[in-house]
Amino acid sequence: MKIRNILKRFGGMAIKLKNRQNSTDYNMFQIKIMQRFCISAFISTVIVIGLYLFLWKRRMGDWIVLLLHLCMGIDSEKAFYIYNDYFRNFKEIFFGIAIVLVFLFLLWYLFRWMTRYFREINDGIESLLSDRAEPIWLSPEMRPFEIKLNTVQNILAQREQDARNAEQRKNELVMYLAHDIRTPLTSIIGYLKILEEIPNLPEAEKEKYIHISLEKTYRLENMIHEFFEITRYNTQKITIAPKMVDLYYLLVQVIDEHVPRFTEHGNYITFHAKDPLDINGDPEKLARVFNNLLKNAAAYSSAGTEVIVSAEETPENVIVTVSNYGKIIPDDKLDTLFEKFYRLDESRTSDTGGTGLGLAIAKEIVTLHGGTITVASANGQTTFTVVLPGAKK
Repeated sequence: MKIRNILKRFGGMAIKLKNRQNSTDYNMFQIKIMQRFCISAFISTVIVIGLYLFLWKRRMGDWIVLLLHLCMGIDSEKAFYIYNDYFRNFKEIFFGIAIVLVFLFLLWYLFRWMTRYFREINDGIESLLSDRAEPIWLSPEMRPFEIKLNTVQNILAQREQDARNAEQRKNELVMYLAHDIRTPLTSIIGYLKILEEIPNLPEAEKEKYIHISLEKTYRLENMIHEFFEITRYNTQKITIAPKMVDLYYLLVQVIDEHVPRFTEHGNYITFHAKDPLDINGDPEKLARVFNNLLKNAAAYSSAGTEVIVSAEETPENVIVTVSNYGKIIPDDKLDTLFEKFYRLDESRTSDTGGTGLGLAIAKEIVTLHGGTITVASANGQTTFTVVLPGAKK
């Protein structure tokens, strides 16, 4: 309990530090804008005071009198009176106009400077919408926005690549399944032709051909189900309806259903767990998870070996492992094992592997339950570990 509290404290501190870092990053941008605004306000004030002190009160009057004298031919004395009557007496108006003009000019300059940031962000968004792979560069004070735009760009590129890979794997899988369908279909047609063309076949041979045709038909049915599985996975979103479930009895039922499959492969199952194992989950979807794991174990276990299913309860979680002995999975393929349409058997034979959806669906269901699923493979043993949140007591 103490360790958990310490971890929670560290987690809270990490979140606070992250929020503080984000605040610090944006402060740089805010400070830059405030600096530019204050500088503009200071410059406008200096210009207005300068106009008033050094031009209007001193030399400006002399310049106006000289201008009237030279341009309009008015003598100096009369020009001075005109300046005094029409300019000096209305100096507040001229001074106000000067302030407004200076303020508008500096405001235009400030807005023009700020719109540069919007142009940079707009260019960054256009780069996201285009197919360009170059990184996005912004001004130094726009560093937080630059990081986020580049992060979004990388995420979009990764998602696009994942979608292309999944589509390619799906197309390859459909092609191989279509190719595999021809084999049992050709056998079925061949044996049925023999039965039709030679009605007087010995009963032993007739039974043999009927039995083979039936097996090929079952195999053909399984492949058609795989096609439906692909379509269903692409068009439907998996949802769960949680309720209290005793995972112990659920695992017992799933294992019992797979005993014939393992017996056929020459394998046997051992189950280690204590009753009860209460969790809050969708029993139908969880049964699908462990069905997929046991199907995978049956497909890739060496003949005559043991498949071990174990479950244990911790203060926070229920942990279920499914282990089988056989050919290990290379490290570089462990990460892609849960991707949809991925099959470990690169030869794409009909005897092993399916649509490549089983583990992908299992991962999605476990994630919807707030859990995790991982795999480890070493020393001839492959172990899938499912961690699910335990029921709150």
